Amino acid sequence: MKLFAYSLRPYDELPVLQRLADERGFEFDWTSEYPTMDNAGLTQGYDAVTIITNPMPSELLARYAELGVRGLATRSIGFDHIDLDAARSLGIRVGHASYPPAGVADYAVMLTLMALRKAKLVDIASSYQDFGLRGKIGHSLNTCTVGVVGTGAIGEAVCERLAGFGCRIVACDPYPKDRLRGRVEYLELDELLACADVVTLHAPGLPVNEHMIGAEQFARMKDGVVIVNAARGALIDTAALIDAVESGKVGAAALDTIEAEAGLYYLDRSRDVLPNRDRAILMSFPNVIVTPHMAFYTEEAVEHMMGSNVEALLAFDAGEESRFEVK
Repeated sequence: MKLFAYSLRPYDELPVLQRLADERGFEFDWTSEYPTMDNAGLTQGYDAVTIITNPMPSELLARYAELGVRGLATRSIGFDHIDLDAARSLGIRVGHASYPPAGVADYAVMLTLMALRKAKLVDIASSYQDFGLRGKIGHSLNTCTVGVVGTGAIGEAVCERLAGFGCRIVACDPYPKDRLRGRVEYLELDELLACADVVTLHAPGLPVNEHMIGAEQFARMKDGVVIVNAARGALIDTAALIDAVESGKVGAAALDTIEAEAGLYYLDRSRDVLPNRDRAILMSFPNVIVTPHMAFYTEEAVEHMMGSNVEALLAFDAGEESRFEVK
């Protein structure tokens, strides 16, 4: 197999991919650039491509197919950025990554604590030597009702961690898990939103879930609710969130992912004027934390992401089944 890697980071992913290539006996080349129509020609002569959360529209997939690519894998659990119907029609098999849920779960709980204790405001004030307490009072997590939306692998891990804080945990999921019962009370989404002091999102980025939290849902929530999103930006209607923060309905938000983040992460855009006003507005609020979609980012996760992509693409190349294939 000959593999081409897009958006590869030389400081962490490249050493892992090189080791895997040496162990499994495949050739690869790479670029740190995002995949585009302009650089699609880099895949000439390659059987497989690995990407990160870069949009994969039908026209780009068609170009890859013309160049001989028959396998595509994304170094992410989510695959909503790939036009799967187009890939199937072109004969391109698609894989995704798997990694331990602990890293994202830890990060989601960290964001929750930071929002409850107003960590952003405290840090900003300390930078200009405001060491007073006015306006910085927080809330203890153990006194909160926390609503977990989605109890897949990551949502379940979040519930396990929250249990140690002694808070009430409510959850919603189309497929409740029996092993969480007793520690977690399953509710319908509207019921969860009405009773939760903190809402943390862990639902998949499926079309049916787009804007699952919008103006109507914010209206059902408690005044001063805390919103945490370490899943997919499209789960929240950004315009509605901004309105809810400005009105005080949302007391704090901690967001590792937002809408329209393509082309930002994971690049150094420090010298650019970014055409993303919603992000600028969110960043301007003292009670809103925005981090660059890095909840997953641990050494363990990088190893698993690269490893699962390679395993899937080698299986595709050999005409075999893979547990990482998107069916």
